[in-house]
Amino acid sequence: MSDTIQAVVFGATGYVGGELLRLISAHPDLQLAAAVSESRSGETIAATFANLAGAYADVCFVGHDEWQDKLENSSRLALFSAAPHGASAALVANALKMAAKKDITVHVVDSSADFRFGNQLDYEVVYGSEHGAPDLLPEFQSGVPEHVADVQAAHIGHPGCFATAVLLATVPMLQSGISDSEFFVTGITGSTGSGRSPQAGTHHPDRHSNLYAYKPLEHRHAPEIVALAEAASGREAAVHFVPHSGPFARGIHATVQARTTQRVSVEQLLDVYKRAYAGSPFVEVVSGTPRLKSVVASNRCQIGVAVGNDTVVVMSVIDNLVKGAAGGSVQWMNRLWGLPEEAGLVAAAPGWT
Repeated sequence: MSDTIQAVVFGATGYVGGELLRLISAHPDLQLAAAVSESRSGETIAATFANLAGAYADVCFVGHDEWQDKLENSSRLALFSAAPHGASAALVANALKMAAKKDITVHVVDSSADFRFGNQLDYEVVYGSEHGAPDLLPEFQSGVPEHVADVQAAHIGHPGCFATAVLLATVPMLQSGISDSEFFVTGITGSTGSGRSPQAGTHHPDRHSNLYAYKPLEHRHAPEIVALAEAASGREAAVHFVPHSGPFARGIHATVQARTTQRVSVEQLLDVYKRAYAGSPFVEVVSGTPRLKSVVASNRCQIGVAVGNDTVVVMSVIDNLVKGAAGGSVQWMNRLWGLPEEAGLVAAAPGWT
């Protein structure tokens, strides 16, 4: 137990927060110290997440003025923030100040949007509000783990769920030069992508058996995809992104189309992706088309390709709450602490979800 790293989750009552709690409960090197929620402080975790009753039967959420008292003389802290964008940065800043005063080594993985952009102005233009802790931006790095060989920062801003799926599909094309750098992207997401608070887009009678686009060509993940794709490949991309709301709870299916720069076969394109992800335990390149149910509730991504004349199509499927948020965050935290990248993420996912 002396080697256990204490974990704290901000925004612990949201869907991503709940998945973080689930993954931490089975992690061999992390131990939950505090699940932080101001709105449900004092209530049991099981009252909000009945599926976690076996792991946290009598454990209660705590408020932001209480969680520090839950640290049990630990010198190491894994801080996950699933708080909303615009609120997360200030919470993280206060936590880092506390850790410095108590001489606690801390790594942060933030799944909000607050640390996805390295530049304060870029964030404020996309999100239309002032950044909550601009002085911390140099301490954060963003990207999917598969595209960052060397971590240069102490903390990570996890890319958005759409961005994760699209980046896994596009970066190998940019790196190989097999296509031009203009991408036409269709992404379909489950209703959990809209968060826990009820709204029209997640209301069951509207969502059930329905499919519709929203924010076509103006979704805020597009600038993030462009910036992170260039950081990973060295090439600037143009991304024309049309997101859709799908009639299912969890998962993302992204389809990316591009023009080829040379004649290419399906086998050659598959080889590009197999080589790109040869050392990536969570990315599987498949023949044919990938299926959402193959990855839902896991940290895995499946990628499939198609070729027609001078056009290539790359399809990417992930679970938006796991690989696109909580699971990717745990994967990053493993990297930051020098743990095996797969730690806590290899349990078999349920079928027929």
